[in-house]
Amino acid sequence: MTEAFAWLPEGPDTIVLGDNLAVTALLPDGCIRLIYLDPPFNTGRTQSRQSITTTRNADGARQGFQGASYDTVKGTLFRYDDRFEDYWAFLEPRLIEAWRLLDDRGTLYLHLDYREAHYAKVALDALFGRDSFLNELIWAYDYGAKSTKRWPSKHDTILVYVKNPANYYFDSEAVDREPYMAPGLVTPEKVARGKLPTDVWWHTIVSTNGRERTGYATQKPEGVLRRIVQASSAPGDRVLDFFAGSGTTGAVAQALGRRYLLVDESPAAVAVMRARLPDAVVVSHPSLRSSHD
Repeated sequence: MTEAFAWLPEGPDTIVLGDNLAVTALLPDGCIRLIYLDPPFNTGRTQSRQSITTTRNADGARQGFQGASYDTVKGTLFRYDDRFEDYWAFLEPRLIEAWRLLDDRGTLYLHLDYREAHYAKVALDALFGRDSFLNELIWAYDYGAKSTKRWPSKHDTILVYVKNPANYYFDSEAVDREPYMAPGLVTPEKVARGKLPTDVWWHTIVSTNGRERTGYATQKPEGVLRRIVQASSAPGDRVLDFFAGSGTTGAVAQALGRRYLLVDESPAAVAVMRARLPDAVVVSHPSLRSSHD
């Protein structure tokens, strides 16, 4: 890690180990086109994820397909504490900072679950103005506990706010299209092209054995971030992720020709991002230098 944080908007793709409020305070007003915030969800429990791989070994302890023997190897266990005494005292200053950093055509995507989304909309209406509310996106998936005492929760909410409702950037034609659910009702030409997504996005979570999997506890799929980056930024624009985690925002931004700044205060997260994004500059904010260098 370098000894100081010196990222500028025109600088290289960068990963910063540090508190996002301390890091973003060093950035000038209106320097970012797209901000994605995926903060801890305030679930009240510890989140963890561990990668597990198997290797074929004639003397392995596990028996598999057609009698083959395997060893099981557990990878790094990633965890964080998703509990806050006062969640909004934590989150609201970061929303204020996001508003400051967005340029006049910029957009904020705030990714939450059902516990806090309604409070967030009230707070963002007050901060950005109700006219700046663009969408409530629903990311629906089929994974997790199957409750028998209530309707099982199978979606996250992504609130979308723009800095200037009269001048924001949005390119629906750049977004990957999806298949029609009833292709027989439209022309063959439309079937071949696919339809524009709505505000409900059906997308699986990151597969346990997929190429994207890093083992990080809260990793989001590239397909969800790809749609966000395509719609609300252009090639060359600057993208910022306050809670970068496994680095999905950076991976997607890099693939689409955007510049990125990723911030996380977890050394484990930064290690995952460094492996995933080897071309990025990795720095440490001075406030964390003594404990993490």
